[in-house]
Amino acid sequence: MKKSATKKSAAKASNKDFFILRLYIAGQTPNSVTAIANLKKICEDKLKGKYRIEVVDLLEKPQLAKGDQIIAIPTLVRRLPPPVKKIIGNLSKTESVIVGLDLQPAR
Repeated sequence: MKKSATKKSAAKASNKDFFILRLYIAGQTPNSVTAIANLKKICEDKLKGKYRIEVVDLLEKPQLAKGDQIIAIPTLVRRLPPPVKKIIGNLSKTESVIVGLDLQPAR
């Protein structure tokens, strides 16, 4: 029984430590390109292999905007760990993005 409990604890810890981030963009606009680059840099600096980025181009798949209630682009949605969080913009305000994603506490 202890092994099972240990596996469950490890799974919960790994789910809490793993981030699934979905970035909604519309084509290769300057804001979209900047948001992608900024997100990759933040993830490499703060999450180091504990993340997955999904980039959704709404020009190709507009129906996907409804699921996450996207009203502006670019929009970053943190799908895991819960709760879901959203950040709108090109993610150039790095400290705000880090706090918004709960990667470090607000000062």
